[in-house]
Amino acid sequence: MADILTLVFRTFMSQTGLKKDVTVSPASAAPCSTLMVGNHRVSRSVLLLAAVTAASELGIKVVFFAQTQIQSLPVSLQKCVPSLSPESLKKITFSYPRTLEELLQQVASLHESPIPPSLIIIDRLEGFLHGRGGGSHSGLHSGEQSSTAHLAALLCDTAVFLTELLEQRGSSSAPCRIIASFLSEVDTDHSSKDSSSTDPILDVLDRYFQVRCTLDQNRGYEAAAAAAEEVWHIYLSGRGITEASFAENCEDKPSLNQEWQLFIFPNGLMEFKVV
Repeated sequence: MADILTLVFRTFMSQTGLKKDVTVSPASAAPCSTLMVGNHRVSRSVLLLAAVTAASELGIKVVFFAQTQIQSLPVSLQKCVPSLSPESLKKITFSYPRTLEELLQQVASLHESPIPPSLIIIDRLEGFLHGRGGGSHSGLHSGEQSSTAHLAALLCDTAVFLTELLEQRGSSSAPCRIIASFLSEVDTDHSSKDSSSTDPILDVLDRYFQVRCTLDQNRGYEAAAAAAEEVWHIYLSGRGITEASFAENCEDKPSLNQEWQLFIFPNGLMEFKVV
């Protein structure tokens, strides 16, 4: 189910210290959805890598939603994909809805596109759900949970509809996937770090998104040892992780957890390593 992200990790995999030979099986015929939880800066870089990889490696159309305009590709992306062709970038449409209502309208109209997208990316869901700046979720009430469920359900239904549309047209770009990023209140409120606390918005999103991709920074010695500026752990989990998604032996059922590491170097280069 997390085939696009796994393709990204494999494409930009470190060439040293590999423990396993990881390959990605052909995409599932069913729509799939992944929620990336963690740091804004890192998650946006990974989302952009996913958009570029999908457009250049798979040749599929991508729609990238964000509230803040992307003026230029981040240094990390330029370092990872120095020879990115203009034709590949043309397959990516950037859209900047300012409010949740605008995002809902634009998602609902995706089927009107002459070529339906095969990948929908939403940067910083919490910004749409809690106002432009994101901010604290402490004023959460049932209305916000309802809005979250409405948006998540629309995304899932849209992916199903676009998949059927692509299949009817005989397109090899099916299915339609969704990748969204979200920064939980639990992660932003450092003053009350309680391992038992949960974010009710994240609980709602988990009901709809089949895969959770969690970013967790490693603050130990590993970054210095690898001459990297930062090291992040990436955990893939959820009901959408199946044995068909990864070519390796694992007996955990019904869901398989996958762990990767992301190394960010001083020059901006990003490398992934499977754990």
